[in-house]
Amino acid sequence: MTAVDAFFDSLWQQYIAINPQAKAIHQLLNQRGEHVINDHIALRTFATEKLGITALAPLIESLGYEVQGHYDFAAKKLNAVHFEHSENPHLPKIFLSELKVTEFSESLQSIISDLDQQVHSQELETVDFIYSGRPWSLTFSDYISLLQESEYAAWTAAFGYRANHFTVSINYLTTFFEIEALNHFLLSAGFSLNESGGIVKGTPAQLLEQSSTLADLVNVEFSDVSHAIPACFYEFAKRYPQDNGRLYQGFIAASADKIFESTDSQKKPGH
Repeated sequence: MTAVDAFFDSLWQQYIAINPQAKAIHQLLNQRGEHVINDHIALRTFATEKLGITALAPLIESLGYEVQGHYDFAAKKLNAVHFEHSENPHLPKIFLSELKVTEFSESLQSIISDLDQQVHSQELETVDFIYSGRPWSLTFSDYISLLQESEYAAWTAAFGYRANHFTVSINYLTTFFEIEALNHFLLSAGFSLNESGGIVKGTPAQLLEQSSTLADLVNVEFSDVSHAIPACFYEFAKRYPQDNGRLYQGFIAASADKIFESTDSQKKPGH
């Protein structure tokens, strides 16, 4: 197994341990004869000197990846980049975002500063850090404080370093050709989909269509209490060819903005 394969396998095992819906959907597709290909994973972090994109990018680049796109999410106060493998275009893309900590209240900044101080710099010397889980202690009251300002901040503080989601590439499926058909299949199987901005985000004209499940609740051990909160979700993406015939490989900021909401605690079908 190559270093890249081992990296994604470690992320996948960590991911399905708290997101059984992904494993269940994966198995349902396999039962139809599908060979599921992962389009991309997404990672979340805080824009601090120790933990931000600048600090984590070298770990991803050590696997042969290069930054290919930059994104700004003004409403959610996030920056993001996406990486593609320099030698193998068939490997999953990596989407890495960070919270613009300094644009929030002093209270939030103080909590994030405390989390940051609990991480030793040497922990970020190997790529294993990206699936190391939560490297800090967090109280439930601090989680709630973060949640009041930013769902993204609260999620990242609670779950730490792991794949926020994996993504089924619809382009490689052989029994589903349209995202609507796959969504109907998932809804019929009892899975809830993120309806924020519509079930399907993006259009063929934008060269990318996406949908996602809603994150299930999982029990998280905080430093003072155990509580159920939304964890990870599973995404589905269909890419369309550009004028040069190659599939579009980037991301649409407006769509990603709504995909982020798949982990919102208040997101329930019909709400």
